Amino acid sequence: MSVTSRRLRSIATAALTVGLTLGMTACSAKKDDEPSADGTGPVTISLSYFGTPGFNQAVKDFEAANPNIKVDVKNEGQTKDFAPKLAQWISAGSGASDVVMLEEGMLLQYLKDNKGFANLLDLGAASLEKDYLSFKWKNAFTADGKKLVGLGTDVGPLAMCYRTDLFQKAGLPVDRDAVSKLWPTWQEYVKQGEIFKSKNTGAAWTDSATSVMQPYIMQNADSWFYDKSDKYIGDTNKAVKDAYDLGMDMAAKGLTAKLARWQADWDAAFKNAAFATVPCPPWYTGVIKERAGDAGKNKWDIATIPGKGGNWGGSYLAIPEQSKHKKQAFELIKFITGKQGGLDAFAEAGPLPSSIAALDDPKITEAKNEYFNNAPVGKIYAAAAKDLKPIYLGPKHQALWENGFEPAMQAAEQGKLSAQAGWEKAIKDSKALAEG
Repeated sequence: MSVTSRRLRSIATAALTVGLTLGMTACSAKKDDEPSADGTGPVTISLSYFGTPGFNQAVKDFEAANPNIKVDVKNEGQTKDFAPKLAQWISAGSGASDVVMLEEGMLLQYLKDNKGFANLLDLGAASLEKDYLSFKWKNAFTADGKKLVGLGTDVGPLAMCYRTDLFQKAGLPVDRDAVSKLWPTWQEYVKQGEIFKSKNTGAAWTDSATSVMQPYIMQNADSWFYDKSDKYIGDTNKAVKDAYDLGMDMAAKGLTAKLARWQADWDAAFKNAAFATVPCPPWYTGVIKERAGDAGKNKWDIATIPGKGGNWGGSYLAIPEQSKHKKQAFELIKFITGKQGGLDAFAEAGPLPSSIAALDDPKITEAKNEYFNNAPVGKIYAAAAKDLKPIYLGPKHQALWENGFEPAMQAAEQGKLSAQAGWEKAIKDSKALAEG
């Protein structure tokens, strides 16, 4: 073979090798919207949630409608368990699921520092605005209005859940309309608690002072720890002090079970009928059912909340920027927060959807909750949801409450601190977190 022939063969071999390499590289460089790593099967995306949002059926329905997308669902515990892990994953740029659930307080933190999350407007969310309650849609935008961080799952119009068996034992009415008339104001609610206590039922009137504080503030303030310029005002906000005093007054009168919410003894208290009433937005009905189990079926019912309206809680779904499957992730959050996903979640765990179409559906407007003595939850919650005017919480609200204010208030409620010392510590600790 001549030198020239050998040279041509070498060039051809090299070209073939390069071509094969480039071809293999092109095949392996999967685009975000391809179904899987090799292009032959479904892509798997992950969803992290906390609490009891009722996503199980919604995910099944989504997978049925989207056979090329599978969802790995991850229960991350409670908000306080998930929030620090998510913050670490976002900071590190890895570890987060493709879709993450954000409680409203968590969302506000990430609206301030939002670079770790995808802009849902870039994925086509702008056309969905009219599908959601106005305040849920607006609350997920950054201050400049250019970035949408999440889509709303649910809202939390307030009501009061109560144990009919304990009311009957105390000689109080059990019919939900009659019960609602017992407490037009929080002051009347306290008086009814004193009557209940005098009957020696063996149960407390409510679980904790902190459970009363949250709805009271939601009803009586435009903001909580922050003003709208994000300046700390917890120490000067009259509603915060009034709510604290209300909770401490109830504790001093022996009307609270002095429990720390979301702890094991609090969980057990539901099963053991340790208290008679608790403020409950729609999502909370799932919390009660999960903890009280069969022992509480048909023994809980739902009445109106003392005072006026108010919103407590409600979450969002967002897509971390680190996700490699943003297109599929967006399809998932559209479904879960849309009409069918909202109806699925409501039927499964009780949270009231942000989707207007779901709220108008007879499955909600005519809904009764069998566990809660067939309470007409659609009538109780859905109409109120459209008139909600939630308060401003600020960027670090969740941390200020869970790691600053609430522990100090619990210590005062349990007698470890005086009420005044508890207030001073709650303000000191929450302010330090806000300014840190």
